[in-house]
Amino acid sequence: MSRFVSAAFCALFMIAFSMTDANAATGKAVYDANCSACHKDGIMGAPKTGNKPAWAPRIAQGVNVLVNKSIAGYQGKKGMMPAKGGNTKLTNAEVKLAVEYMVSVSK
Repeated sequence: MSRFVSAAFCALFMIAFSMTDANAATGKAVYDANCSACHKDGIMGAPKTGNKPAWAPRIAQGVNVLVNKSIAGYQGKKGMMPAKGGNTKLTNAEVKLAVEYMVSVSK
């Protein structure tokens, strides 16, 4: 019985790990197709992806705040972001994955 339980836990761990990798890959794909147009080069005041000093105060607000602003759009002192980066066909979940990806490479 303990071998069965151990095998089940290992399988669950592997599934959870592969889902996390899939989310990261999906977030990068959404970023590459939609967000990189501005965030790669800092167009319209967008913080460049990977620029830790630019992202630090944003990350400090929390991912939920960043996701909400990304979904609704945002007008800041240095620039603006249209709702869903201008691609209204993106789902909220896709926007969240892209934001999580940008935060992960900008910490």
